[in-house]
Amino acid sequence: MELAYDRRGSGPPLVLLHGLGHHRHGWLPVLDLLAERHDVITVDLPGFGDSPPLPYGTPYNVETLGRAVREFWTGLGLRRPHVAGNSLGGYIALDLASTADVRTAVALSPAGFWSRAEHAYSRSVLRLLRLAARADGLPTLTAGTSVGKAVAMGLLVAHPQRLPRETVLAAAEALRTCVGFEETLESMAWVAPPAPPRVPVTIAWGEHDRLLPRRQAVRAARWAGQRALLLRGCGHLPMSDDPELVARVILQGSEEPR
Repeated sequence: MELAYDRRGSGPPLVLLHGLGHHRHGWLPVLDLLAERHDVITVDLPGFGDSPPLPYGTPYNVETLGRAVREFWTGLGLRRPHVAGNSLGGYIALDLASTADVRTAVALSPAGFWSRAEHAYSRSVLRLLRLAARADGLPTLTAGTSVGKAVAMGLLVAHPQRLPRETVLAAAEALRTCVGFEETLESMAWVAPPAPPRVPVTIAWGEHDRLLPRRQAVRAARWAGQRALLLRGCGHLPMSDDPELVARVILQGSEEPR
């Protein structure tokens, strides 16, 4: 499947997957740091960002989105790249690790390790953010001040005041226009953790994640049979809060055992 993507750097291929309602440009803060050692491909999932939707009649869920990503990198001539993902993208990365379709996987606050109450909470938050993004004039109004940024992005990043106005507006536009949002969100209600990983995985969680609180890291770590890393000072989108820390975690996680 043809998907919108950006590519930078050289070395072993590394595919970066965004979260629900987000887009590939969310990885921009870490892109140059990762491109020093990898051929980095940031991709918009089908029906998100600039990518076309899934074919008519194809449901939106982690399985179909993961399959589309595999078809995408196969079309680029890649075989078993490293992969890193955030939120929904983190779940897809771990799911790909369970089938050994990747060399390594790094998941930042991956979805799918919630309780019923935690899932209901995150679903409500995402829907409220989507409504705000679709309200006439509201994204433009909130993107220009520190208070407005806190309202628009405070549940997603630990330091919303640091975000450039253009970044806030682009994130709102991605959330407003994504056609795969609602169906993907509903499908996540029935998601169970992936099968055990067959390749090295790294799980890291933002200390101040307000969408998927960090207590979920305990369940994710138990699934992986290892400790989850704590990203201090970071929220749900840690690449915006501390690019150097996130790049270091991804680079270390993509080092294959010798």
